[in-house]
Amino acid sequence: MKLQKETIRPEPAHGRWYDDACGSAFGMELLGERWTLLILRELMFGPRRFTDLRADLPGISAKILTERLAGMERSGILARITLSDPVPAQVYQLTPWGRSAEPILQEIGRWAAASPLHDPTLPLSAASFIMSLRTMLDRQAAEGLSLTVAITIGGSSFGLRLEQACLHVTRGLPDAADLVFEADAAPRMAALFYGKVAPETAGVTCRGAACDLRRFMDLFNLPEKSAPPNVAD
Repeated sequence: MKLQKETIRPEPAHGRWYDDACGSAFGMELLGERWTLLILRELMFGPRRFTDLRADLPGISAKILTERLAGMERSGILARITLSDPVPAQVYQLTPWGRSAEPILQEIGRWAAASPLHDPTLPLSAASFIMSLRTMLDRQAAEGLSLTVAITIGGSSFGLRLEQACLHVTRGLPDAADLVFEADAAPRMAALFYGKVAPETAGVTCRGAACDLRRFMDLFNLPEKSAPPNVAD
């Protein structure tokens, strides 16, 4: 009888495994540590420097961020690379396998946003808002629409291409855009897109044909809330 080769797993950052063969259990071993999913989210649209990650995750300490990045690197979720342009800099970027976890982030976000306990007024990073657009896109309503969109939030810029009911995202502004949205913070964008607050009230600058601006913003809606939890008297 041929024995199965023993699998050697790297030591987890949290120091323990579930010791459960279920894929969901192993997935939690890889992604369930506090901050790991948020680091994954921040890296989803391109490589970032350590200082960029700390700035967009203000609640994390340098020590914990270092530990999480090291653990994710050992697991093969991300890799450290050195960029030479415009100046040499070490950055972290997701591996192709790491990027393939995006649907997990989207489903968790869609599921959690339906909770009556979800507070959309809490702080929001630029990458988090862009991820929400990819998550909340009404694909049926987007059929037949083709638009290039530039979104700038503080010091972060993104190019979005809506085509064939899919929203493609890259960091950096596109060469040309049909629609432009600019704000100094992501919650302002969330108020515009999800709260349906007027641009001047939300503090967002919008440029483009009025009909296209409205059609684009109407493609994104938060899910209906689930029933509130029963609270004992």
